Amino acid sequence: MSESTAPALSLPKGAAGSRIVGLGHHQPERVMTNDDIAQLVETNDEWIRSRTGIVTRHVAADDVTVADMATAAARHALEDAGIAGTDVDLVVVATTTAVDRSPNTAGRVAYALRTGVQPGASTPEGEDEPDLRGVVGPAVIDLNTACSGFAYAVGVADQAIRAGSARTAVVVGAEKLTSVTDWSDRSTCILTADGAGAVVLQAADTPAVGAVVWGSEPELTPAVVIEQPAGTFVQDGRAVFKWAITRAADRARRIVEASGLTLDDIGVLAAHQANLRIIEPLAKSLGLEDRVVLADITESGNTSAASIPMGLSKWWHAGKIPAGTPALLFGFGGGFTWAGQVVITPSR
Repeated sequence: MSESTAPALSLPKGAAGSRIVGLGHHQPERVMTNDDIAQLVETNDEWIRSRTGIVTRHVAADDVTVADMATAAARHALEDAGIAGTDVDLVVVATTTAVDRSPNTAGRVAYALRTGVQPGASTPEGEDEPDLRGVVGPAVIDLNTACSGFAYAVGVADQAIRAGSARTAVVVGAEKLTSVTDWSDRSTCILTADGAGAVVLQAADTPAVGAVVWGSEPELTPAVVIEQPAGTFVQDGRAVFKWAITRAADRARRIVEASGLTLDDIGVLAAHQANLRIIEPLAKSLGLEDRVVLADITESGNTSAASIPMGLSKWWHAGKIPAGTPALLFGFGGGFTWAGQVVITPSR
């Protein structure tokens, strides 16, 4: 059959765009201070603060998984949006620290949102085993581009909604970076932390999530790695810092231009919480230092793909982020990847 005689395919009619209707986050209870880190390696509170801006970070217990934290953040976001888990038709989880290959983390989150437990876990005493025969669950996608992962995931979910493949999506960034930390390496152990953040995206007649702009820096591919056999987080801090100071602002400007807005329109800068000494110069280079500049790293450390959504949610629920304002999301890191989009913060 030739191409000219092949039957025409029909495509679903998607929405004009998507919007954020809920935000959520989760952090482990255990807080590790700089003084605690100083018990493990030769360092001190002043040294860590002056070089990273970090004061505290949260560390998950050994039996807490990436999926556990992702589920908690997703539930918080759904509660914030007033949407039931059964109404979600797409779950996208950005993570670089999940240990299980199958089911993927997004599948575990979707199952837990339906049943209240993780796959394989015992049903709470007094409750019946859920009967999911015949139930059509959401599409479930794991995405790994390390620290830029959440921006990538938002882009994928937004495009799925615009293509008509979904109408309500939960997008999560979740990491257990402390599980891949070499606690004898002073250059990295002072940075890493655990947690999760999530947003609910819903189809909208007026787009409130701008086009994703994404890319990579091939020459920096080895700059940030978690590779076998060691399996621990290693980075060339100088190379990353040089890129952030010399090229990051250019990539961020491309993202804003793709949204049809200008930097004058941006009210919030939500960059990956890599290092306060990167975030502050980036804000200045973009002329955004007098806007709301997310700086959750001081109390949460570097949580890779979780850092943007977790910080956004924490600051949103604390009333630090205004409603209905353009926010620039910009992630960058391992791979070496970068991505971002402009979103309009939800109404209160």
